[in-house]
Amino acid sequence: MSRQEKEYILYCDESVGAGAYYSNFYGGALIGASQIESLSNRLNAAKRSLNLHQEVKWQKVTEPYLGKYTALMDAFFDEIERGTVKVRIMFRQNAQRAVGLSDAQVEQEYYILYYQFIKHGFGFESRPIPAAPTGLRVYFDQFPHTGEKVERFRGYILGLNQSKAFRTTRVFLRKDALTEVRSHEHVTLQCLDIVLGAMAFRLNDMHLARPDGAARRGKRTIAKERLYRHIHSRICRIRPNFNIGVTTGGDPASRWTQPYRHWKFVPRDHEFDRALTKR
Repeated sequence: MSRQEKEYILYCDESVGAGAYYSNFYGGALIGASQIESLSNRLNAAKRSLNLHQEVKWQKVTEPYLGKYTALMDAFFDEIERGTVKVRIMFRQNAQRAVGLSDAQVEQEYYILYYQFIKHGFGFESRPIPAAPTGLRVYFDQFPHTGEKVERFRGYILGLNQSKAFRTTRVFLRKDALTEVRSHEHVTLQCLDIVLGAMAFRLNDMHLARPDGAARRGKRTIAKERLYRHIHSRICRIRPNFNIGVTTGGDPASRWTQPYRHWKFVPRDHEFDRALTKR
């Protein structure tokens, strides 16, 4: 991704607000604006070649479509390896429970975590300082709320312009740079949904689920586990022995440079509840 980009596009998605072991999953895909059209064209061409003419998403993964989704993920991870797009996944472990939160903080949890993800997830503070300021445009999959909460959130995110991370590295958000979009119109967001869903699925042990009264797992569950394993294998090509349940290591600069990273968000004030861990 060139340091001379005049604008970045950040696609954001969220999944599994409350899981058995891990919750508050957020995903982001960052692309230079000069690359967005060609990237979308290549990914849409891959979809067409696989006869995937409708929106693709994690919840639609089934055994008959496993091969098609696997091939699409190969196309997406080829782009990640090529450096066209950077992907970040953030989540919270339930056992690390935040303490001392106000009622307002609890109510605004969804947006507060989104703010932290955008501010820190991509390591903007470690980005080489360019000759000219660089705009950031954020495309959110549709919010679960409307009205005042969303407007308050927009103002909150625009406050990033005053943060040291953004001011130092000359990144800025315009007032019209925060947009809700429909994922079926954005193939990059669809691919991100699949990766995000796969991580939430595996970290919450949903690959072990069986239908009530059944001795074996369902075909869809098995298909999803196979797709997750393939995605994990592609991540390991970028970073061998990748551990999906911890924050990706590396020096501060790697938070910006690495093509794929995970961030396990840990509240500053928290207590550890062993009863909420896997046994």
